[in-house]
Amino acid sequence: MPTVLLVVIIALIFVAVVMFLYYFPLGLWIRTIAAGVPLSIGSLIRMRIIGVPAGLLVSNLVRARKAGLPLTVDQLQSHILAGGNIDKCVLAMIAAQRAQIPLEWQRAAAIDLAGRDVLEALQTSVNPKVIETPLFQGVAQNGIQLNVKARITVRSNLDRYVGGAGEPTIVARVGEGVVSAVGAAVDHKEVLEYPDRISKAVLAKGLDAGTAFEIVSIDIADVDVGKNIGADLQTSQAEADRRIAQAKAAERQYAAMAAEQEMKAETQRMRAKVVEAEAQIPEAIAEAFRAGHLGVMDYYKINNIQADTGMRGAIGQSVGIENPSPPPAGGTLPPQ
Repeated sequence: MPTVLLVVIIALIFVAVVMFLYYFPLGLWIRTIAAGVPLSIGSLIRMRIIGVPAGLLVSNLVRARKAGLPLTVDQLQSHILAGGNIDKCVLAMIAAQRAQIPLEWQRAAAIDLAGRDVLEALQTSVNPKVIETPLFQGVAQNGIQLNVKARITVRSNLDRYVGGAGEPTIVARVGEGVVSAVGAAVDHKEVLEYPDRISKAVLAKGLDAGTAFEIVSIDIADVDVGKNIGADLQTSQAEADRRIAQAKAAERQYAAMAAEQEMKAETQRMRAKVVEAEAQIPEAIAEAFRAGHLGVMDYYKINNIQADTGMRGAIGQSVGIENPSPPPAGGTLPPQ
């Protein structure tokens, strides 16, 4: 029993020592004194209680004080509690001081809390960044397509870095300017001969307004001749006109065919009327016999006339087949 009690006491003492060293960071306190940035032990304990990583804060505070930056513990604490990256902010402040670029702590903290890399922004401000653009396609007034690729050199504008547009906006605006400059050329050879006209025209528009960058230069990296868009459009228009003409011709053809069918139907209808009228002749003859207006001899005479007429027609047709050419002038027949 005394052994168990002794183990419990030792464990309690160990836990108490660990808790004491955690909430009473003597090592950090000694480090601040050695670095010449003395902090009270109460301040360190308060950091532990509110959840501020005291080691991170002390390291950046020592770094800032050695660089000559007038940063306070409250500024660093508030930025850590806001979820910011204190390391990059302090390094950015030191780099700005070395490069003689005016950068206040409030601006650096605002850029960091806005979700942007404040250290990268400062480095880009000191050393301009080159943005490779995609291939822009423009068409000159003579219908020739040009494929243009540019390089944009930008420098960070710290005054507009918070709330300013990013790289995609810069690329989009430059692409719009390139397409507009190519479209303003009368001949594509002008662009091939003087490609710097594009960069000058684009720079004159002030495309960096409202962005987080300042455009230093726009350089045309490559210009290639693409398709003959004008010829393609004319070919497409001619093909469309041909199809329209074919459609109209087919429409007229179908209308003519419909009219022809209507005429055939009308002919059949008229023939039906003739047949109907011819069918009434025997009825009229029979009615004349019954009424006494027609005799037997009259009927025979009608039949003889019809037979004679049919015979004459048959003879005329046979003569026409045997002698298709008319006799020569003078009435004489050719020798047999």
